[in-house]
Amino acid sequence: MRALVYHGPAQISWDTVPDPGIEEATDAIVRVGATTICGSDLRILRGDLPEVKPGTVLGHEAVGEVVEVGDEVRHLRPGDQVIVSSVSACGDCRACRDAMYGQCGGGGGWILGSLINGTQAEFVRVPFADHSTTRRPSDLPLKDAVLLAELLPTAYEVGVRNGHVSPGDTVVVVGAGPVGLATVIVARLYSPRRVIVVDLAGARLENAVRVGADAAESPGAMIAELAEGPGADVAIEASGDPDGFVLCTRAVRAGGHIANIGAHGGPVTLHLESLWRKNLTISTGQVDTSSTPWLLELMRFERLPVSPLVTHTFGLDSVEDAYEVFAGGTASGALKVVLRGE
Repeated sequence: MRALVYHGPAQISWDTVPDPGIEEATDAIVRVGATTICGSDLRILRGDLPEVKPGTVLGHEAVGEVVEVGDEVRHLRPGDQVIVSSVSACGDCRACRDAMYGQCGGGGGWILGSLINGTQAEFVRVPFADHSTTRRPSDLPLKDAVLLAELLPTAYEVGVRNGHVSPGDTVVVVGAGPVGLATVIVARLYSPRRVIVVDLAGARLENAVRVGADAAESPGAMIAELAEGPGADVAIEASGDPDGFVLCTRAVRAGGHIANIGAHGGPVTLHLESLWRKNLTISTGQVDTSSTPWLLELMRFERLPVSPLVTHTFGLDSVEDAYEVFAGGTASGALKVVLRGE
């Protein structure tokens, strides 16, 4: 098969590699119908994740067709259309029994495109397939369904739910990339009073307004007003930038919540000398994707208008071009880039 292979920092190529096969009785082999690129893939290319070894096929989000299953797979059969979760869940460990699949202690967690070969390929081996896939209804388009593999569950679980967004809240989202905009869309389900988005890129601020933000601006007067006034009930860090986290601590009110989504590649300063008196709750998290079935139903009934998040579509064999467009998102306007299989 053909796949995108990582050769070390800043080195990838679209190569011919051996077809994946069943290695464990709980595996399934899925023909990839659509996959996408994540900010974590760019972190791998920057060398921020040394646990990813050269020779690994990248990617951890996909939808496709089951073509083979192991002897212990009970709920799938060849021909089924599935959403492949970005995290793998053994289903038996304590974390999985608590629906904390991202913390799986039985060999799962974020392993696709990290510790084992991933989804930016014609076929992918899916470990723990019964617990790591969700059936895709035939009326849900591939380009929308692939957002359920990681993006939307991350926005909901790590941002909106961890941040305890509630009716009447003022919510600040720092970072208007794909996950920040997805957070705006999901937060709207909870009837906040205002959703304010902060970013440095003008085009992304325009996108934020299009997907439902009440206000969008560069860091400046609005954050200063919040810091000096009532403050935000919830501040959600979705940029992965240390300065973004500092903005959240300035914008949030006493007794409020900070939910950190952004994956920080370096140290971030926590100014407890000024924050200890504010009674804040700060949460972090690895997505679990336990919410995927619920989000899927919302999407089917048109409660989640996510189509604007997909800005570019490429054939899978053009994945190297897709990486260039995605990496230059502030110039290209790219949000989610979908790669279609044949």
